[in-house]
Amino acid sequence: MESAQVKPNALAGFADASAYDKHRPSYPASAVDYLLKAAKVTGESGARILEIAAGTGKFTTLLAAREEKFEILATEPHDEMRKILMEKQLEGVRAIKGYAEDLSSVADEWADAVIIAQKIAPGGVLALIWNVEDYNSEKSWETATKWEQTLNDIIWSSDDEDPRFRHEKWEELFDDQLKSSPLTIQSADPLFSLPIGKHTEQWTVWLPSKEAVWERFHTISHIANLENDRLQKIKQQVFDALDGPDVEKNEEGNIALHGRTVIAYTSAIPGNSLRQGG
Repeated sequence: MESAQVKPNALAGFADASAYDKHRPSYPASAVDYLLKAAKVTGESGARILEIAAGTGKFTTLLAAREEKFEILATEPHDEMRKILMEKQLEGVRAIKGYAEDLSSVADEWADAVIIAQKIAPGGVLALIWNVEDYNSEKSWETATKWEQTLNDIIWSSDDEDPRFRHEKWEELFDDQLKSSPLTIQSADPLFSLPIGKHTEQWTVWLPSKEAVWERFHTISHIANLENDRLQKIKQQVFDALDGPDVEKNEEGNIALHGRTVIAYTSAIPGNSLRQGG
């Protein structure tokens, strides 16, 4: 396997980690509760949680605040994002540099939940969670408003083709474990149970200005990576969309932004080798 590394687009796009931490959303409490129940760690005092791609600690912060007092190992390959996470000094959290492709620094079967590959104990649960704004959704998703669809069109028209949630490729990784041939028979046994459990919660947040909407939109890595002229053109397109008649505002003039939290979870099948193939 090639040595793990952060893709250049992500390295540059998330270089301003403080802006990411400031403008990206946290997760709804009800969604966190649902995920932890699915992961079978609700009420489990001191349960070990391995968080992959912890970023600046948006989700880690919520885990650390739980009454279960989880023991949390947060891995994040991006140095600037991991720095923000470490500066938060969250109780029960140890942050290390780590890649989803290479977790050799983590003991096998160490974690109880939110884990991958050989690090998951037999019968343990892998849980995935995404915050997905309407404007950053799949092409098949129907946005709540026309202006958010306009922003979604902008994102797709400037796509750098690095796979993200909106590309709808992640689930194929689980489906592919059932495919076998004479050349793959040694690793054909599925590692995770199917079908994958899924849960979605829709939400609305209120942002104080068009500039605040732009600042949040601008944290999307491939937008942040655009050159100045192209970036300014897109900013103007966003502001023009926010002048549309379907932009919902409250009495304070705050702008409604719509999205959803998506949870997926599955358990490791006991008895199958999770180290097979490397």
